Amino acid sequence: MASPATGDSDQVLVEANGSTRTLVLNRPKQLNALSSAMVTGLLKCFTSYEEENTVKLLIVKGKGRAFCAGGDVAEVAQSINNDTWKYGADFFHTEFLLNYIIATYSKPQVSLLTGIVMGGGAGVSIHGRFRVATGNTVFAMPETALGLFPDIGASYFLSRLPGFYGEYVGLTGARLDGAEMLACGLATHFVPLNRMPLLEESLKKVDTSDPFAICGIIDQFSQQPSVKGSSAMNRMEIINRCFSKRTVEEIISALEQEAPSVADKLVTAAIQSLRKASPTSLKISLASIREGRLQTVGECLRREYRMVCHVMRGDFSRDFFEGCRAILVDKDRNPKWMPPTLDQVHDGVVAKYFSKVDDPQWEDLNLPTRSSHGRRIVPKL
Repeated sequence: MASPATGDSDQVLVEANGSTRTLVLNRPKQLNALSSAMVTGLLKCFTSYEEENTVKLLIVKGKGRAFCAGGDVAEVAQSINNDTWKYGADFFHTEFLLNYIIATYSKPQVSLLTGIVMGGGAGVSIHGRFRVATGNTVFAMPETALGLFPDIGASYFLSRLPGFYGEYVGLTGARLDGAEMLACGLATHFVPLNRMPLLEESLKKVDTSDPFAICGIIDQFSQQPSVKGSSAMNRMEIINRCFSKRTVEEIISALEQEAPSVADKLVTAAIQSLRKASPTSLKISLASIREGRLQTVGECLRREYRMVCHVMRGDFSRDFFEGCRAILVDKDRNPKWMPPTLDQVHDGVVAKYFSKVDDPQWEDLNLPTRSSHGRRIVPKL
């Protein structure tokens, strides 16, 4: 039977089966968007189960038609408007600590990625050892359309995808299916939707933390799907040529030069997404992914925490609040970004997002010493 992970919230349920614990994200009406209570509950579970010798495997899944549609940023934005930016800072502090614990976890975690996996949903799954995509999986990092940036340690895993695919996914918010997730390395396995319940039942009988044994079980249910002909994975030459450019302006210019010679929806869609996104978000996102290539997962999360605190405070732009208004609250989908154009977002301002917050009560993200430095992303190309 499933029971609440913590006494004060049933938004995360725990199913105990022998040596396996299944954590169920339980806000189906909100597509399992991560609330403050959920992040706190998950952190308590991961922390305590790592210490319990009787627990050998964690499964994470979502209830309903989504795995997790991201962090509940509307809740965060509303709380900041009603209270103070420190509420948002506390939320992300706990979330990023959770991401780090998952990335450096000593026991195997299997995430069953049915339905939507976006933003914060990637944070509680992609950092784990096994990520099982399926026929209805939809993955995206849509933050630049919200005036935010790919956080939750995304600068670590996006920067390790093949070529400059991470820049493409992180800047455009492009949606990937399960086959594409497997091909680029975001997923470790692909299991057909009708076989997912059988996989889950097999995993619940496990009495080992040996990752090779766990992998062997998942392999029994796995397939190697082909990516669709229209997939971005089949356009890597174009993606690398354009998204390797030094600046966002140069990326858009390169895409526009490709457009006449390549009758391709991917190029057109990428240009449209970049034109609609927050100019500030695009610039700090590109800088973040580029920095992430040379950093550990802990260093990425510490830097992203600085960045998100500047965003919550509205130090250099209030695009996050405008994006939440236009996309999530009023839903007019017509945000008024400030500054409105890329050329008005200067390099000096971008650099400030990476600096410490000028507040005597603010502290850098303090992460515990762990034996691992994060999982390797291995593309299945």
